[in-house]
Amino acid sequence: MVRRNNETTAQPGALASQDRLYQELARQLVAAIASGQYAVGDRLPAERELAAEFNVSRPTVREAIIALEVQGLVEVRVGSGAYVRQRPDEQAQAAFNVTAFELTEARLLFEGEAAALAATQISEAELAELDDLVRDMAVGNESGDGEIADRAFHLLIARATRNAAIIKTIDDLWDLRLASPECALLHEKARNAQVKPVVPEHTAIVEALRSRDPAQARAAMRAHLGAVIDHLLFATEERAVEEARRAAQTTRARYARSVSV
Repeated sequence: MVRRNNETTAQPGALASQDRLYQELARQLVAAIASGQYAVGDRLPAERELAAEFNVSRPTVREAIIALEVQGLVEVRVGSGAYVRQRPDEQAQAAFNVTAFELTEARLLFEGEAAALAATQISEAELAELDDLVRDMAVGNESGDGEIADRAFHLLIARATRNAAIIKTIDDLWDLRLASPECALLHEKARNAQVKPVVPEHTAIVEALRSRDPAQARAAMRAHLGAVIDHLLFATEERAVEEARRAAQTTRARYARSVSV
């Protein structure tokens, strides 16, 4: 693999493909595992190192690692990294589903425009129902069920467009959260990291819709879904930091007990 000035050249094995970058990176990592460059039990380079080596973003690296994790080739250990679980079959090719980042990117495009259209169509009764759903979201976050109200909130806005094609498209995008293994895995990691629907972001969307301003509604929805992408990116990192913090607190407590004896 040849690179100059931190850019990937179009040499065999370089990330020069019409595929999404994460897919090509995943194929490179599968090939490296298959060749023995990384043996079973070896830890792959850290996310930052892979991003620098292949001149890609950290979300791209995370998507590639999740693709390998879904296929059982690597195991991601919180706070430690990704370890090779098994070598792929000689003829194995990396398989891909919709990722959480792709899904949220699509939602940002479709739901942003849906919110703009809904702002011109939504009824007072629907706005009141959205207020109720925001309250349900806040209560659900305490019990771990906030995502139920979250989905209902977004689908209600889709229905407010009065467009059956938009309603079905957005409903299908939400179904993909469970249907795609990569998507389901990253959302599970986010839940484990205590990432929950952000109530103020949803409140801002309702207020934008209430203003009947399509541009404001679009901006509020896009700001919310842009933040979702950030939450997904840092979900596992936040969990690792929290576990490291708890471990450090335990160590300090043990030290304090030992010196007080």
